[in-house]
Amino acid sequence: MNKLIRIAAAGVMTAALSTVAQAEVTVKVAYDADPVSLDPHEQLSGGTLQLSHMVFDPLVRWTQDLQFEARLAQSWEQIDATTTRFHLRDGVKFHSGNELTAADVEWTFDRLKESPDFKGIFSLFTDVKVIDEDTFDLITSEPYPLVLHTATYIFPMDSKFYTGTTDDGKDKAELVKHGDSFASRNVSGTGPFTVTEREQGVKVVFDRFGGYWDTASKGNVDKIVLTPIKEDPTRVAALLSGDVDFIAPVPPTDLKRVEENDGTNLITMPGTRIITFQMNQDRVEAFKDARVRKAIDYAVNNAGIVDRIMRGFGTVGAQASPAGYLGHDPALTPRFDVEKAKALMAEAGYADGFEVTMMAPNNRYVNDDKIAQAVASMLSKINIKVDLQTMPKAQYWPKFDERAADMMMIGWHSDTEDSANFHQFLSACPDEATGNGQYNSGNYCNAEADALMNASNSETDAGKRGAMLQKLEGILYEEAAFIPLHWQNLAWGARKGVHAEAIVNALNFPYFGDLVVDK
Repeated sequence: MNKLIRIAAAGVMTAALSTVAQAEVTVKVAYDADPVSLDPHEQLSGGTLQLSHMVFDPLVRWTQDLQFEARLAQSWEQIDATTTRFHLRDGVKFHSGNELTAADVEWTFDRLKESPDFKGIFSLFTDVKVIDEDTFDLITSEPYPLVLHTATYIFPMDSKFYTGTTDDGKDKAELVKHGDSFASRNVSGTGPFTVTEREQGVKVVFDRFGGYWDTASKGNVDKIVLTPIKEDPTRVAALLSGDVDFIAPVPPTDLKRVEENDGTNLITMPGTRIITFQMNQDRVEAFKDARVRKAIDYAVNNAGIVDRIMRGFGTVGAQASPAGYLGHDPALTPRFDVEKAKALMAEAGYADGFEVTMMAPNNRYVNDDKIAQAVASMLSKINIKVDLQTMPKAQYWPKFDERAADMMMIGWHSDTEDSANFHQFLSACPDEATGNGQYNSGNYCNAEADALMNASNSETDAGKRGAMLQKLEGILYEEAAFIPLHWQNLAWGARKGVHAEAIVNALNFPYFGDLVVDK
């Protein structure tokens, strides 16, 4: 997959080195929202993973060119078809002062297998076998081509810190979705920063961890102050005025302003996060009819949304898999034809339409509320009346888990940089035991599609695997399992002298521990 980075408004860095060599370097960051929890296993979301890369460390992580980079695991080797042996770095400390061992990895793995959101990723992983303090085996139930991909989601937790009970008798390891728990409020990781202050929805302060293991990193930031600014114009204005040093995302309407401003750099990347709407078949009888689902797909003008709302800063989609993924099928093209949509509605017996509720976040995806409004308007053309409600993501995700509306927006970046992951979470038959379909609010289910996904997960021949995944995408397209809109591009803004171009990536997990700022 070809990933390009464009650094706009590049110029000679004019900031002089500070005469006080030891002056504290503070970076003020503004995101559209702050993390909803400090528990790395509570929610499988971009915000959670951004946090995890600041206060925890993974076994391995992705580089900008989508290669694997050793982190807490300094090396690994294949022992047999289902066993990969990992060797941990010596002397890695948690924020608490406890030393990282293979027992912490085993404890973390067991917790991941219990997480409603994460256990689907680890469905083919059966065990972590501790060999010694610094060595463990990661074991799968069958040969699996994505072992290292999945290892990027193992952020070892401090098992001693999270073991025991709180003053009110609750288990410190308790995992509570959208609730109050010890792990949601307290953290001890191995990452470059500790959390020293947190007021949900207002501010999070991160201080450099003095015992951080990665002494080779050139990162020189001592403190990060993260402030959520939901409104796009306010967030951009804060960067342009110098009130903050780094923002994400930069909305399409302001790309040029950030690019042309003398004091800022614009950094962009093509994105692989698909933005979609799901149609809940358990709530709306009409959604069980593929003709109705297709009619909705025909009624939505994906290209118009990208052109007018996204200002061209996105790639029109017709499937989950972006170009470059094994499952991407270039023959699957967007379908926009209002007359065809009306004909399908009439054929299905719904010429007069019906009413539905729709929910979407207003600070999770780029222009998410505007996209939802546009889709609602487009559906009115085929007599589907939409009652739309948008809300901040902190309120949206509990509603999404409740399946609280007939149509719900969901964006997804493949956790494994692989096509099968899209189906596993967004359109697989919902299965609480395995975690499959965890974010399938449409309750779509197709046994053939699931069988193709399962078969692909044990196929090591890339050609055969690609054919399976393309067939899977074809089934979802023909049945209009969901409404794909576009792949969202990425844009960050940074004050000159803040070298963010080196730490951002297509996964949108900036590696702030490696950030270099001119003093």
